[in-house]
Amino acid sequence: MPFREINSKMVEAQVLPGQKMFSQRGAMLAYKGDVSFTPNIQGGQGGVMSMIGRRVANEATPLMTVEGAGTVMFGHGGHHIQVINLAGDTLFVEADRLLAFDGTLQQGTMFMGSQGGVMGMVRGQVTGQGLFTTTLKGHGAVAVMAHGGVIELPITPQRPVHVDPQAYVAHHGDVRNKLSTALGWRDMVGRGSGEAFQLELSGNGAVYVQASEEKL
Repeated sequence: MPFREINSKMVEAQVLPGQKMFSQRGAMLAYKGDVSFTPNIQGGQGGVMSMIGRRVANEATPLMTVEGAGTVMFGHGGHHIQVINLAGDTLFVEADRLLAFDGTLQQGTMFMGSQGGVMGMVRGQVTGQGLFTTTLKGHGAVAVMAHGGVIELPITPQRPVHVDPQAYVAHHGDVRNKLSTALGWRDMVGRGSGEAFQLELSGNGAVYVQASEEKL
């Protein structure tokens, strides 16, 4: 695993010769060794089409290419960090949640409407997140950011998971999402009034939920 958790808000990554990492610009806190940081204008491993997709979605979070030999400490804004290890599957995550990730992972974008139909499009409007989401696929590790810590909830065909869309961070696996209306849901738990929405995730995989409704 390229990331070592120093504490809940800092991770350390081992950078090896001939291998790349990508990180959000401004996320480097300190480093040791012969390491270089180069602004990335091609959208990471996904290339130009990935960059175009994110720009269309207003998700052009600037990245750095990290190369060389040494160790780098990452953190950003005092946010909590969760390390997610991928074993050939795909992680779906909002671009501004990405702190750093392996250069071996293939990066792309996906139109949320293709998973959730019209409701997938509505989700983007309700949550303030883009209609596109970033995808990372392959074998490697990803460090994502969240408010107040993260919990991983398994998703199975028998047990779909319902999430407050504002608390959603990311998910992976063979998962479908659907936004549903729940009248009075917030009233019952004392967190607001009027119409509310739940994000339902079904299939096989896991969803990561933060302990806050704050956006990054």
